[in-house]
Amino acid sequence: MTRALFIVDVQNDFTEGGALAVQGGAAVARAVSRYLDAHHADYELVFASRDWHHGHTDNGGHFAADGEPDYVDTWPVHCVAGTPGADYHPDLDLDEIDFHIHKGQGVPAYSIYEGTTEDGESVRDLIERHGVEQIDLVGLATDYCVRASAIDAHEHGKRVRVLTDLVAGVAAESSERALRELEARGVELAHS
Repeated sequence: MTRALFIVDVQNDFTEGGALAVQGGAAVARAVSRYLDAHHADYELVFASRDWHHGHTDNGGHFAADGEPDYVDTWPVHCVAGTPGADYHPDLDLDEIDFHIHKGQGVPAYSIYEGTTEDGESVRDLIERHGVEQIDLVGLATDYCVRASAIDAHEHGKRVRVLTDLVAGVAAESSERALRELEARGVELAHS
């Protein structure tokens, strides 16, 4: 069975010291690199996504334009294309990544399926063209972009597995709720 690995949003703004830091984000970057080094041969394709927002707009309401962000639908400015915050965390090894996916280009976007390569190819088209049937997910944040990406992959008919020791979330309670929801939908939870 052809497998792909999705590395979701392991970026500076989502790790310690970033605009929307996730506790344990840097540790996830290191752990994903170790995992990829040991298991690259297990995957036909490796995708890595990044939020890639516009800096001069509110990105379709994604950035809180007036007042405080609600941290549900509106967020502080983060992962602006071309800034250090949008860069991959330096501990994430990029050598084995086949496709770099940009998402949230002017609009709210959480799932890797909402992004494209720099050439404009969709994740769905790439997955289908290469005959991928199983997808493993790792990255940030469990309760937002990992959750949304896992749901989309499952809804596109793929066998989906979240490697729970290679993710970190915004909050423990919402991350646990997201994992239980994924499991109830038929997504497998596994340890790397």
